Amino acid sequence: MEIKYKIWLEKDGKVVFGHGREELFLAIDECRSLNAAAKKLNMSYRAAWGRLKASEERLGVKLVESDSAKKGMTLTPAAKALLHKFRQLEKDADAYLRRTARELAVLLESDGEPDADREKKGQL
Repeated sequence: MEIKYKIWLEKDGKVVFGHGREELFLAIDECRSLNAAAKKLNMSYRAAWGRLKASEERLGVKLVESDSAKKGMTLTPAAKALLHKFRQLEKDADAYLRRTARELAVLLESDGEPDADREKKGQL
């Protein structure tokens, strides 16, 4: 048994971060360029720029910065912290849901006794 889910962050009903932006941030960090990151993800530069700017505006914080020579783009400390926390949230949620799925599978494979009866017998 599996429990399926998706996690994203919203502010005022609008997406600020999710799996797609996670991939975009990782690609920016790797490629040091929004254009190269967009190409790597098979998306247009305009779409990548739009998502990045939407997140910055909705969060009220700068997420990328260009170096002084305009030869590269890096994630800000705020973006790195957001990415780290989001990845930890996904990891924690995944562990919880895998554990719960195992528990549900055991429950559903039981002989159909109510939990109270099973608890009395020491089965829970």
